[in-house]
Amino acid sequence: MAAMERSAPRRPDIEDRHRGLAYSLWLPPEERPREDRFWPAVVIVHGAGSCKENHADFARLATATGWAALTFDLPGHGESEPEMSGGAVEDVVALARLLGAHDGVDAGRVGVRGSSLGGFLAISAAAASAEIAGVIAICPAGRQHLADGLRRATLDMRVGDPVALEAWLLAQDVGAAVERIAPRPLILMHAEGDSQIPSDHSQDLYDRAGEPRKLVIVPGGAHQTVQHDPELQGMALRWLERELAAGESAR
Repeated sequence: MAAMERSAPRRPDIEDRHRGLAYSLWLPPEERPREDRFWPAVVIVHGAGSCKENHADFARLATATGWAALTFDLPGHGESEPEMSGGAVEDVVALARLLGAHDGVDAGRVGVRGSSLGGFLAISAAAASAEIAGVIAICPAGRQHLADGLRRATLDMRVGDPVALEAWLLAQDVGAAVERIAPRPLILMHAEGDSQIPSDHSQDLYDRAGEPRKLVIVPGGAHQTVQHDPELQGMALRWLERELAAGESAR
């Protein structure tokens, strides 16, 4: 019997550092987009204790559907040099700018996709910078969830000054931040069975958000269920791409 042939998963197109943060850039299979249509793009922000490699599946899915994608290690995680601090929101914005400046990327269609802590940072970054065109937030954490985890030392990350970080977290209001995203699109996704961050938190954020917005609550599941479900992630990308196109048509 012939041996089964196995192919290695696709590697990133570029691996580098920006602001001391290790990142991987993934581009669609085509060499260049058509002259009349550049790629939409997404920055992928992982949660506490995770790393960029854990979300390579979403990067591959995005590039397979014509998106450029950038994964990176948050401060205090993986191969990134800085420790976690309140500067993480500025880091997300900086990487969105870096992605938007890449050849072939449509700088006006750079979104951010974050899960848990990453969802908190994605919403906060979009509220801070109009350069971020839209947000996919998966089981986004709130400030109290994160402050409690920091205090109990359950957030697996390198922190320089825990007291200063806790004070910064508690000063952030992700509910007020979500109100500042419209008229840019926001999709919130959550598993109903999430025991770490209740799905009611996404419902509350949805209620405060302006249009266009979408809420997906998945029956059952757990904290990481939605993050790696290819059907749900593909749906989120398609919805975001449609809304970005509708926004362009309206301008």
